[in-house]
Amino acid sequence: MGVRHAREYKDILQELTEAVGQIQDCFLFFEMELAEWEALSTEEKHEILEALADDVFYGLGEENIIGVGSGTVSYKAEHHVIEVGQDKQVSQIIRLI
Repeated sequence: MGVRHAREYKDILQELTEAVGQIQDCFLFFEMELAEWEALSTEEKHEILEALADDVFYGLGEENIIGVGSGTVSYKAEHHVIEVGQDKQVSQIIRLI
């Protein structure tokens, strides 16, 4: 199936990386402890968040909703967007076209 998009993947990935980084406990996706996350440098955190965003993007091709920590990332194919949410509210929308 896959996530259909017309925008450059690198631009989508950059926005998605920033959005999943806003989820306070996003590190739980990789089964990390808070102390492990806090011990990482800013650059290391960015690399992990980018890998997370990449995994989630491709995962959304199979599942419409993926849990990331206490948040969710969902693919709304009919609207050509990815929604990132926390606390049952959409916190960011990434446009795919």
